[in-house]
Amino acid sequence: MKRRIPFLLQQPSPSTTTYLSSINLLLKPPNHYNATPPPPSHRTFKSHSLPPPELIEPFSDLSDVVVSSKQPSPWFTQILNLLDNSPTMESNLDSFCHQFLITLSPSFVAHTLRSLNNHHTALRFFSWASHQRNYSHSLDCYVSIINLLLISPTTTTTAAALNIFSEFQRNRLPLTPPAANSLIKSFGNAGLVNELLFVWRGMNEQNIQPSLFTYNSLLNGLVGSCFIESAERVFDAMKEGRTKPDVVTYNTMIKGYCKAGKTRKAIEMVREMEVINLEPDVVSYMTVMQACYAEGDVDFCLSLYHEMEDKGFEVPSHGYSLVICGLCKMGKVLEGYALFENMIRNGCKGNKAVYTALIDCYGKSGNSDGALRLFERMKMDGIEPDEVTYSAIVNGLCKSGRVEEALSYFQFCNENGVVVNAVFYSSLIDGLGKAGRVDEAEKVFDEMAEKGCPPDSYCYNALIDGLCKCGRIDDALALVKRMERDGCEQTVYTFTILISELFRVHRNEEAVKMWDLMIDKGITPNVACFRALSIGLCLSGKVARACKVLDELAPMGVVLETAYEDMIGALCKAGRVKEACKLADGIVDRGREIPGKIRTVMIHSLRKAGNADLAIKLMHSKIGIGYERYRSVKMRVKFQTLVDS
Repeated sequence: MKRRIPFLLQQPSPSTTTYLSSINLLLKPPNHYNATPPPPSHRTFKSHSLPPPELIEPFSDLSDVVVSSKQPSPWFTQILNLLDNSPTMESNLDSFCHQFLITLSPSFVAHTLRSLNNHHTALRFFSWASHQRNYSHSLDCYVSIINLLLISPTTTTTAAALNIFSEFQRNRLPLTPPAANSLIKSFGNAGLVNELLFVWRGMNEQNIQPSLFTYNSLLNGLVGSCFIESAERVFDAMKEGRTKPDVVTYNTMIKGYCKAGKTRKAIEMVREMEVINLEPDVVSYMTVMQACYAEGDVDFCLSLYHEMEDKGFEVPSHGYSLVICGLCKMGKVLEGYALFENMIRNGCKGNKAVYTALIDCYGKSGNSDGALRLFERMKMDGIEPDEVTYSAIVNGLCKSGRVEEALSYFQFCNENGVVVNAVFYSSLIDGLGKAGRVDEAEKVFDEMAEKGCPPDSYCYNALIDGLCKCGRIDDALALVKRMERDGCEQTVYTFTILISELFRVHRNEEAVKMWDLMIDKGITPNVACFRALSIGLCLSGKVARACKVLDELAPMGVVLETAYEDMIGALCKAGRVKEACKLADGIVDRGREIPGKIRTVMIHSLRKAGNADLAIKLMHSKIGIGYERYRSVKMRVKFQTLVDS
């Protein structure tokens, strides 16, 4: 038999010479290659003469050469450089792989996808890789591209991730624990609950035991999408199973309860952690503090802060901000400032929100000097005041009657490009109006629209109040009509000002019509508004009408606890004790209030009105609470007897 000479030892033909040149190139390290090969039309070899492409992996196995067996493949950098998202990216990849006789393995594709941060490029590379000959994406490829698309999900990236996941479902690839954990985390963060539960069911079907990380990722996804009851069932299953909840698990549930408005339940979770010797961390406390602050429960917010301090936790600056701002909202400026100083001593720097809250609270309490001192301290700390801070300063100065200083700050803001908002203008208009400088207030009001800041209801109400206080009720009524024409919503405060002023100038019927107009507009009256109406009616001798209006409010769901007290007090103050006694008897006879309470109200009202003699007489008598017999009938002693005897 004729012995065959090995191919590489035969005399090369011209075509073989070209092939050998390619082999020599392949033996060189890939970093010596030209990353941009000539286009396929310029090649001097034919594809049918080439051997099968080499399947390359992301790492080179050098275990027999070096200690560290996982070294990045030299091909990886070359491929990564070609992923430039250019219009010719796919053709460049084709040319490169064809020239060097390589094809990318699924693990190489997955590793490359994990190294990309541009989802457009990743999607194009993922699609290109799927068109390689004899290639199918692995589970790792699908997981890598889905994770990348859902890092910062948008409508586009979410839709692309869902399309790829649908392809994954059709291919029915078996899950692995790392892949399942990764998918559950990504879908949970993106709020894709259906896909999240599909993976969870797949884990159960394939008998993959969920880890603590799996449970926490699942809970995070359910809580993020407000599936609180489902999250509770998972949480209960954890407590009964082998994988027990940790601090992250509890914090996730606490976040869910706070998000659903179940703050009391979140607090119970914190206490439950303490019972099972699982120490709540800063995240636990801060989540509940944030919820308490949002609900206005500043006292409990403060108690949580003290609890954190007692346990030696480092309170973050946001924790201080919540408590200080909450105290300032309640008007507790001294407590807020003391906590602010404690915050500075503990190494936390005051921020703009904290300074502004304290400045505003000092101003509202009438301590404008304290507000100005904090304002200067804020600037010394390198914190630049904004329009909200300047608005708080101006509001405080106006409340203290220091209108000229307020105007100087207004001028400073205009000259230095500080945006003056509607709150700023309303404070200034209110201050000018209360100082009797209504003409200037009107000028500032008109300047608002010219500077691109349309007046809101607060600005209108401030000017309406100023006009009323100066006796210009007709101008105030005209401004109300302008307010309606401009599409600015009238508020209960608008009508309260007008009703009170119309009664004051004895235009009683107009005041009542204004009340009826407010009810027709669907504006719910508050205590101050009814007080203005009821006192006006009582002082004009129409007590029965005031009581009738009060009775009409009950079916509307408006319950005014102190309405009768205000009416009795107003009548006593005006010296109309007889009418006050008649009103008190009517309240008791209709069972509106217990006699003892009405008696106490009468005594206090008489005393405050300077009618001490009647107050003492009422206190030492059985009027209102005692009984007398009229023949066989037992009757309560009327308040009317106080003035009849």
